[in-house]
Amino acid sequence: MANKDKEPLEFTTTDAESEDPKSKQARRDQRADYDAMRQRCPVAHSESTGWTLFRHEDVMRVLLDDKTFSNAVSRHLSAPNGMDPPEHTEYRRIIEAYFSAARMEAFEPVCREIARKLVRELSGRGEVEFMSHVASPFAAGVQCAFLGWPDSLHKTLVGWMHRNHEATLAQNRKEMAEIACEFEQIIDDLLQTRRQAGAEPDTDITAALMHEKVWGRPLSNEELASILRNWTAGEIGTISAAAGILAHYLAVHVDLAERLRAETHVLPVAIDEILRIHGPLVSNRRVTTRPVEIGGKKIDAGERITLNWISANRDERVFEEADKFRLDRDTTKNLLYGVGIHVCPGAPLASLELRVFMEELLNCTTKMTTVSDKPPTFAVSPASGFSILPLMIQ
Repeated sequence: MANKDKEPLEFTTTDAESEDPKSKQARRDQRADYDAMRQRCPVAHSESTGWTLFRHEDVMRVLLDDKTFSNAVSRHLSAPNGMDPPEHTEYRRIIEAYFSAARMEAFEPVCREIARKLVRELSGRGEVEFMSHVASPFAAGVQCAFLGWPDSLHKTLVGWMHRNHEATLAQNRKEMAEIACEFEQIIDDLLQTRRQAGAEPDTDITAALMHEKVWGRPLSNEELASILRNWTAGEIGTISAAAGILAHYLAVHVDLAERLRAETHVLPVAIDEILRIHGPLVSNRRVTTRPVEIGGKKIDAGERITLNWISANRDERVFEEADKFRLDRDTTKNLLYGVGIHVCPGAPLASLELRVFMEELLNCTTKMTTVSDKPPTFAVSPASGFSILPLMIQ
């Protein structure tokens, strides 16, 4: 017998379609779809996502109660994202050191050179498909540079990311498993190359990770692959999406672009605000460890919970005129990088990359506009932002 709390969404076609990320509405603009769900059914259920939370308050409740809402949701090893304390604490201890202020300062010139080269190539080109020519190459380029991987992997990683999104959208578990194995093979080759060369911790970050220990023993290949997969899939996907979202927003709001060219010191806050309005990451998962009630819905232990970041960051109960760009908001409410023990460890790197990218983009161009007869194509969940973004760049 069906749980009565689930019946309205399982059997009401309009609600089920609206919450389904593959619906026609979401293919046009996920934000409008999620905004509607936040108003009509803020705690929604579907077979594909379990219970989805759309309100900021409910998402915050989950983020701050890691005992009731577990991160151990994957069938496969996911270090440290898919772990709870004490395992999460042990792996997180290792990872946080790689995003220290000193490492970010040392990496900034490398990041800037990658951004500058890509942006300078735009000069005189006029119309550009921004995602494939700028956003994705930048995301892959900085990730490879940060980890010490060869440039030859750029296109391979971008292709891998797109196929992973497509397989996840289709819920093709066989293909998802094959794609995961493919990435593990890439990692195995990178690790083997370093072992054969006798790489020391100061060779690059990948070599440094190979010398780390948990519980007094070296990380296994499976653990290394899991950490690097989380970094790579998360970093390339979200940075690429974020770069596209930022460029599109400034192409639509030309006056803001002009202001940011003149006031570059406000860029960090402006970037976070734009990405609050249009988030680059759709959702994350949890699983309940005990029965709970959220938004009047009774949820059993062992049920899947999906946190909709995009909707939570557009919640008008927290952000007045949520769709409006404002620099005077309380930045502690912005869930761009999460909250609690699972707050994104790579936030310092992501913030650096996006700031440097936007500084170079604004510095090396005089104007960006959308192309009137070529509207952008929105990405489909589990991706966000744009899959195709034509821009005129001067």
